[in-house]
Amino acid sequence: MSLPGFETAKPKAPLLNTKLRWFMLAIVLANIAWQMYGPILPLYLRGLNASVLDVGLFFTLSQIIPLALQILGGWISDTLGRLRSIALGSLAGVLSYIGLLLTPSWQWVLVGEGFGAVTRSLVGPSFGAFIAEQSAEENRARVFAITDTIYTLVVIVGPPLGGWLVDHFGFRFMLVCAGLLYTLATIIRVAMARLAARSQPARGEGLSLTSLRSNLGTIFALVLGGGVLTWLVITDGVRDLSASMSFTLLPVYMEDIGRLTVTQIGWLSSIMGVASMVVTLPGGWLADKKGERAAIALGFLLDFAALMVFLNAASFWGYALAWALFGVGGGIMSPAYNSLTSKVVPEKVRGTAFGLLSTSLGVISLPAPAIGARLWESINPRAPFLITAAVSLVTILPVWLKFKLPAQRAGGDGCAQASEPVTN
Repeated sequence: MSLPGFETAKPKAPLLNTKLRWFMLAIVLANIAWQMYGPILPLYLRGLNASVLDVGLFFTLSQIIPLALQILGGWISDTLGRLRSIALGSLAGVLSYIGLLLTPSWQWVLVGEGFGAVTRSLVGPSFGAFIAEQSAEENRARVFAITDTIYTLVVIVGPPLGGWLVDHFGFRFMLVCAGLLYTLATIIRVAMARLAARSQPARGEGLSLTSLRSNLGTIFALVLGGGVLTWLVITDGVRDLSASMSFTLLPVYMEDIGRLTVTQIGWLSSIMGVASMVVTLPGGWLADKKGERAAIALGFLLDFAALMVFLNAASFWGYALAWALFGVGGGIMSPAYNSLTSKVVPEKVRGTAFGLLSTSLGVISLPAPAIGARLWESINPRAPFLITAAVSLVTILPVWLKFKLPAQRAGGDGCAQASEPVTN
């Protein structure tokens, strides 16, 4: 018993509950594996006799399967549950590593990437939706910031480890190590899905055309409603188009023009990860306290500055500064984007929403890698990066004017009515 005014304060619940901790452990293991080879995949293709134009064509073709599967992956996530969807995707991911290891030529790497596309289509939409469901709206950006900070470990550890293994033992040995890490993550995910299946029934009305039409109808109404989600699709689509023109060529640029080794390229990704980790939590606080648009606008401005530094770099340390700025921009922007997206769609269709956003971005940016490679060859290697920088700067204006949540809030889970026009 306690006296009035002297009640014992209840301890605050941790922002990350037990489920989220196990969830993030599996995410870290799986994505360290991907970061070991993903950033230097263009160099693997070059080692299999691919030209710069071939690299651009490869990344254009590799985006086709995710376009067909992202919305379906989000719908499966909404219907079967986040953890079950992730477990299914992880099993396909194991096959992707087998495909990468056994490939005889760069064209056959597309087979492994096909399985990888299935993985991303099932895991990607569930990632943000699961985190949103495990957090309260008033601190959601901070929860996303914490998970993004944890996730940043994969960028710090994966690329330099992968680059070191490639320099000392070759690409295929590195892929074996990455595949083993991914298999361990898959075991954890399958175990979590089995536990979830015992305690929770499948969501919704099952995998049916009626359920799919219902989810898509809700999402398309929000996208076409002229609200925040509409502008999220537009601005992020343009940004993704410009980024895809240049970022797939970054390792080729640094090897051919910057004269960096594979290990040094890996260390640049690690530097970006450290910078991102340092600012992600303040970025989440900024989004919660000042609004998501402030964090997103600042992130675009830092992306522009990073590209300017990158294009004028003449040494490893110049590129390191650029990568640090990339990390700061991404670390500030990411929790704000995830938080804003989760707030403008109802919980029951969040997976479909994340899948639709990824699909719409992919449709817009589908030809971008091939366009970037053509600009590289026909104008000069700096051209695609200059276009990306200009787009980053211009996008700040619609972000600031349109990324405002309306005052009227919906009932239930407190999602904003994104179909309403946003006014200043």
